[in-house]
Amino acid sequence: MTDFPRWKYALVALVLLFGIVYALPNAFPPVPSVQVAAIHGAVVDTALQQKVAAALKQQNVAYSDLALDGDRLVADFANADVQAHASDVIRTAVGDNYTVALNLASTVPGWLRAIGAKSMPLGLDLQGGVHFLMAVDQNAVIDKQEDRYTDDIRSLLRQKNIRYDSVARNSQRGQGVAVVLRAAADRNAASAAIAAEYPDLNVQDGATTGDRFVLNAAVKPEKLRDLALGAISQNVGTLRNRINALGVSEPVIQQQGDNQIVVELAGVQDPAEAKRIIGATATLEYHPGIGFPGDPRAVEAARSGNVPPDARLYYERGSRRPVLVSKRIIVTGDELADAASGVDQQSGAPKVDVTLSAAGARKMLDYTTANVGKPMAVVYVETLYDTKIVDGKETRVPRVSEEVISDATVQGVFGKNFQTTGLATTKEASELALLLKGGSLAAPVDIVEQRVIGPSLGQDNIRKGFRAVLLGLGLVLLAAAVYYKLFGLVADIALFFNLVVLLAVMSLIGVTLTMPGIAGIVLTLGMAIDANVLICERIREELRNGSTPHAAIRAGYEKAWATILDANVTHLIAALALTTMGSGPIKGFGVTLLIGILTSMFTSVTVTHAITALIHGHRKLKTLSV
Repeated sequence: MTDFPRWKYALVALVLLFGIVYALPNAFPPVPSVQVAAIHGAVVDTALQQKVAAALKQQNVAYSDLALDGDRLVADFANADVQAHASDVIRTAVGDNYTVALNLASTVPGWLRAIGAKSMPLGLDLQGGVHFLMAVDQNAVIDKQEDRYTDDIRSLLRQKNIRYDSVARNSQRGQGVAVVLRAAADRNAASAAIAAEYPDLNVQDGATTGDRFVLNAAVKPEKLRDLALGAISQNVGTLRNRINALGVSEPVIQQQGDNQIVVELAGVQDPAEAKRIIGATATLEYHPGIGFPGDPRAVEAARSGNVPPDARLYYERGSRRPVLVSKRIIVTGDELADAASGVDQQSGAPKVDVTLSAAGARKMLDYTTANVGKPMAVVYVETLYDTKIVDGKETRVPRVSEEVISDATVQGVFGKNFQTTGLATTKEASELALLLKGGSLAAPVDIVEQRVIGPSLGQDNIRKGFRAVLLGLGLVLLAAAVYYKLFGLVADIALFFNLVVLLAVMSLIGVTLTMPGIAGIVLTLGMAIDANVLICERIREELRNGSTPHAAIRAGYEKAWATILDANVTHLIAALALTTMGSGPIKGFGVTLLIGILTSMFTSVTVTHAITALIHGHRKLKTLSV
């Protein structure tokens, strides 16, 4: 057996060391925690940490750790009951400028995290959490699109100097916009202009009555289908971005059917907070300004409550200075085509570069042309949904927060492209750009089903799954050791390291462990011993044919390899099919099975060969314990 090269010994040693190190974090279970994240330009710092600590101490809530973790504050607690009480205390202490969410905090030592080692995130069925089934209101998508075309057509006719009496949506949804013109020539001109500007519209002549010449512009059916599918896709992306604020690892957010979205948040035990984040909407509104923050008229309006009829009283973000803003809206976030965050080269302040749609660009150009040197206010509007109990039923109540983030002088004429400043941090600018570009829901969603899985059920599932793995592994180890003796013990060692390397790979690439995943691990362990059975039986056959022990071992590994490879390739094809075409639990099972097949091929052949070479390589053998 001296033909086993040294580089293979080194390879086996490195792989096993890798497996031990990167599987080790799974021995450190997470603990219940409450995390605090900043919104509205607030800051997470030591002052907030001291404030939270004081609030917890005042309410006699014991915590095991309270520390800053990047841009979040994380407090760890002994159990879920203390965690829930602490969440209420912290939420009251920090106010509305922070998001407070229940989660699970890692207890993996810092030196392991420093090398990228982390424990596997657990799925909803193992650690508990919340499950939402959300229905998307696709009628709202059609309404929004037809409203937009109504405004755009009206602006287009004005720009082309085409006389018209009215531009309004048809009473029946999906029938588009009805344009009433004063002459046949005007209708022809309007038809040509609309068809050229908006190719997604079907333009047809309507009824003619006296001096009323009707033109109908309806959204093409294929465009309506694209809008419906696009609304689902945008909502899925938007929900994924928002759920990042909850700090949930591996959330499940996927489309179900034609108009539903499934959201599963493992580890989150506060459905009210989750619904508040999920249902939030945010946008910008550009208004003509009436003075600047702190203007005497605004101060007097804030003091007396007497606001001019054509104005609204807002407060500037950060300074909270009052500012009067015209009720007139120049453009809204719905008319933004793109948004990107950056840093102003001259001032170094955070900014958001905004690109408007054609209709929005025309409105902004008209306003800035006539108002150079005058103020323009940027109002940030956010709608959150609070959950309250009304008449014994859980009700979602909208709460709108509005504040001025910028009130600057219009320095020159601009239209389609410009920038918004006045943001506190680059992170806030990045979040605002994300909300503007794809952060508002393309269509309203309604939570039609909600389930909360408690952590006790998850712990019970974990115990059952752990016992299943131990039982399966133990029976396989015992059978191999009894039947194949020393070679069976070698196979047992390789099987144990197969489990270690499998957990290490799954942890490293971030596979979420679920009950189907545990089933995949058990199946992998049962299948992995097959390769060693083939090797041992081939060695027995060679010994019966008169081969020497060393020759029998060599022939056993060489001749069994082709059969092992063929068997595992068919398994790999099945696992790939489950992984690529499956979803949810099926995909989780397939991913675990795929990784397990690859690791078992290495441990069952290369690792056992290395151990066998170490035991028998330099000995004279008369027989083998096989």
